[in-house]
Amino acid sequence: MLITQAQATAAYTGLRALFNEGFMATASGVEDQWKDIALLINSETSDEEYGWMKNLSSIREWLGDRQVQNLSEASFKISNKHFEGTIGVPVDKIADRKLGGYSIAAQQLGQNARVFPNRLVFKLLQEGFAATGPDGQYFFDTDHPVQTKEGVVSVSNTGGGSGAAWYLLDTSKVVKPIIFQQRTPFKPQELTSGDSDHVFKRNELLFGVDGRCNVGYGLWQTAYASKQTLDKTALWAARANMMGFKGDNGEPLGITPNLLLVPPSLEEAARTALEAVIISNTSNVMKGLMKVEVCPWLA
Repeated sequence: MLITQAQATAAYTGLRALFNEGFMATASGVEDQWKDIALLINSETSDEEYGWMKNLSSIREWLGDRQVQNLSEASFKISNKHFEGTIGVPVDKIADRKLGGYSIAAQQLGQNARVFPNRLVFKLLQEGFAATGPDGQYFFDTDHPVQTKEGVVSVSNTGGGSGAAWYLLDTSKVVKPIIFQQRTPFKPQELTSGDSDHVFKRNELLFGVDGRCNVGYGLWQTAYASKQTLDKTALWAARANMMGFKGDNGEPLGITPNLLLVPPSLEEAARTALEAVIISNTSNVMKGLMKVEVCPWLA
């Protein structure tokens, strides 16, 4: 059967309200966890260039002419992708005003849209052992090239190992470990009107959400990953490694890790290392040194 445009509009209005309700829900507390490790970039075109990250300028004493760092814009690009989610609502359900489970589906669709950036951001972080970053190396690698007065040296931001991965991060910098690039935010869409060809052929009204975005790697110096056993010894080594990072000018970058990010399987080890007061009858000097964050998206 066909429905009037007024009925279709009323159904869409109700589903949109439920979508927004699901989108705004914050029951789990991890809906926006991606914001802890990613820099949000509002994109204005189909893709954005990030070559400038290879040449972030430092401040020096002004002696003679300025030393200009030419920012290469063509070496690293993030292209936006289009993502969508759609549900079909039978026309009979709309006509009979019995949306029932479809109302729940719309609410769940809203929640899915809210947490979607987490899926992209943390998946990319996990892939960092075999995916290329702005410097042409794997994001987590043993031989990032760094220019010194003596020549190019290789610098590592990974601890090796074969267990579950954990991540030590400095999230205090402007440029963070991951970039979340957003072209258009996710928003609900009514995809068919009451008298459309789709309604006539399929006897259903389409309701969905779409948005354009993508992710890419930020500064490798702000992140360290390891698959070694997570304990105080490994954490001290990782922390010292990161705090020793220097820029191409040979000066310390001031990296200070403030976040230990772990999958659920490593929560106990992480909290023991950084939150326990006493470990093996000895005061835990690492207590409170860094924040522990358990990420379900890394499971």
